[in-house]
Amino acid sequence: MYVLDSSAFIHDFHTTEQTATIPLVREELEDESAYRYDAMEGSGMHIHIPNDDTTEKVERAARESGDLEVLSDTDVRLVAASFELDGVLVTDDYAMQNVSEKLNVDVEVIAREGIDEQRHWRFQCQGCGREFDEEKDRCPICGSALARKNPS
Repeated sequence: MYVLDSSAFIHDFHTTEQTATIPLVREELEDESAYRYDAMEGSGMHIHIPNDDTTEKVERAARESGDLEVLSDTDVRLVAASFELDGVLVTDDYAMQNVSEKLNVDVEVIAREGIDEQRHWRFQCQGCGREFDEEKDRCPICGSALARKNPS
């Protein structure tokens, strides 16, 4: 089963396999892509609402990888739906791909290349320059804001 992100509707993704998505995806769509969602729902696309335990598991994985701050609620719930349905997540979103990789959820990309490797982001203080493995509201040393830093 393919679990469809909004990019699947925007880029007119086609498959003969069963499809699923979540209601929040419909809210992100406009014009033709919204009509595609409605047409697919009318022709049997499964609308899934992931349970809270799975959503929390995805949030923990995203926090560990450093992707939580860039994922929307829709993104988190799509990864959770893919996990619960043992489906293939169809998305072009790199952060969603990274978290999916961490949770062993298969991903298929549409209009972009997929990720080459899983990343564990680091966070750097904008004031003193110290680096941290975990996201914090402020630097515990000098109190400045932290920014996500590419680990490579």
